[in-house]
Amino acid sequence: MRTTQIVFFLIFISFNLFGQEFTIDDRRAIKLYQEGEDLALRRRYDEAILKYEASVKRNDNFLEAYKKWSQLLLSRGDKEEALQVALLGDIKSKENPEFKANFAWLITNIYLKSGEFDQAIDKFERSQTYFSNSLRSSKVFKDMEEQLEFIKNSMSEAKEINKEKLPVPLNEFHLQYFPVLTADSKQILFTKRDGLDRAKHEDIFTAVWNGDEWSDPEALSPIINTMSNEGTCTISADGNILIYTSCDAPDSYGSCDLYIAYKVNGDWQKPKNMGEKVNSRYWDSQPSLSADGSILFFSSNRRGGYGGNDIYYTMRLKSGGWSEPINVGEVINTKYDEVSPFIYFNNELLFFASDGHMGFGGMDLYNSKISRGTFEEPQNLGYPINDHLDQLALFITAQRDYAYYTENSLKNGTLERSFLYRFPFPEEIDLGERLIVTGGKVRNQNTGEPIAATLALVNLENDSTMYEFKSDGDSGKFMMIYPDKAFSGLYIEKQGFLPQIYNVEKDSLKNIKNMEIGLKPVAKGEQFIFENVFFDFDKADLKPESKSSLLRLLKFLEENETVGIIIEGHTDSVGDKQYNEDLSLRRANSVQLYLIDHGVPGERLKVKGLGDSKPLVPNTSPQNMAKNRRIEIVIN
Repeated sequence: MRTTQIVFFLIFISFNLFGQEFTIDDRRAIKLYQEGEDLALRRRYDEAILKYEASVKRNDNFLEAYKKWSQLLLSRGDKEEALQVALLGDIKSKENPEFKANFAWLITNIYLKSGEFDQAIDKFERSQTYFSNSLRSSKVFKDMEEQLEFIKNSMSEAKEINKEKLPVPLNEFHLQYFPVLTADSKQILFTKRDGLDRAKHEDIFTAVWNGDEWSDPEALSPIINTMSNEGTCTISADGNILIYTSCDAPDSYGSCDLYIAYKVNGDWQKPKNMGEKVNSRYWDSQPSLSADGSILFFSSNRRGGYGGNDIYYTMRLKSGGWSEPINVGEVINTKYDEVSPFIYFNNELLFFASDGHMGFGGMDLYNSKISRGTFEEPQNLGYPINDHLDQLALFITAQRDYAYYTENSLKNGTLERSFLYRFPFPEEIDLGERLIVTGGKVRNQNTGEPIAATLALVNLENDSTMYEFKSDGDSGKFMMIYPDKAFSGLYIEKQGFLPQIYNVEKDSLKNIKNMEIGLKPVAKGEQFIFENVFFDFDKADLKPESKSSLLRLLKFLEENETVGIIIEGHTDSVGDKQYNEDLSLRRANSVQLYLIDHGVPGERLKVKGLGDSKPLVPNTSPQNMAKNRRIEIVIN
């Protein structure tokens, strides 16, 4: 938050509660002080500090010199020395209420900037009698009061956070920052830089977790890392889509642009600038890609925002391109800076850093729930996740066990080193439904060859695609994410093959770690279970939750115009055999009628009601009986 920065700035420039006359009449001390003022105006700060110090040594009652000396030390990052000088001035001003207020205000700010929050609150509360009515009514005072009240409440609800530096062989470079991981948490990517000067350019490095330790970090790919600066990247859950920032590249539109690269058959392909629709003439950086690669958030200082750096998002189009970026709005963005967005794996929580919302000082981390496309009021992640320093680049694993971030090492207020850290993510911060990460392979069921198929996880209640992934054409491998409680279906599709359809709950997919999915080529006599078609008990009317599967069957028939199908209805063994055959036929007829109503010629569609004559499994349990109540599609 900028409150303390603004307050200090006002003090440093012109905040003066006592008028223009000096508190001493020692001309030599005053001359030294004025020389210090002149040096400070010319930004010769080290020399100015020496002049203020000399004026105090000349006359140890010179309150103005104590104040300016302390302020300049603080602006240079010497907080401990600034505090000692301010405390001396505070003692000397015991007979001067106006200066007592000056030093109380200054000391409160120093404590805030040092992260000594209890001392800041105590000093501010004990100094109330010194503050004038005009100061009390000012915005800076009210902002300070509000911030300290926020900090006081947050400290009373402090979380248990055990931060740990990632072990060797990580953290061996001079600077490493902005960590991201794949959904299985087995691969980490980060930006590496060998030094602070501009000649030390950025590259993307990666390491792999083998179950016991991280591998030695390596450059991600020579096709990604170039002579330009590459960094602040994001990767899809399955590790096959990479979006990163490159600055001052020959084909860039602005100072820093976003680039995209795809991994095909295990190798990164040549990256492409995301184009002038996404990138601007300004700074576009710090991307965060949704788990399935369909939505991209990033930070930009392009024109038309709310001020400083704002957060935007763009959506992947069916054509493969990306939509015009949209500002996430004033609920998130302020007139200051909002940066390092991170969209959590469930696409329902946006994390970001800001110095424009109420916080502890500098950049704090916040989250905002996304409900029906609307961003809710951001929530500060609290203490000690946030403190007086800048917090940036948060990444929370899909397993929600750890949060990874960057921690800077400062010297005299200036960046010296940066390291990768993590901490167990606190359970009291709600991340929504738990997620299950699973992987597997898609193969041609007849030949065993790998298939590059599309896997879509769909919320059956509203036919919304939660995630969409692709299996690798070289290996058939894929990685998927399941919300733990969602009523969902998994659809695996590839043109020229019969679709494979699952009900995530009924088929117990959440318990499968290595799925083996076989797709059958379209051929006469082949069949598949038409899962996720629902009917009320003892009725043949299609329920709304059937929409996802019905639409996909329509798509299959459109892609295979010469194919006819037989729609087979099946039941469990409960009830009269003839009644079951009739019920199963009526249900098959309902599917047929839906397809005809949506343009499929009736001559392509035949129906059968087989009742309980062909069970998939013995009707010995409720779970088995549920599997036997089904619709099957047979190629005719």
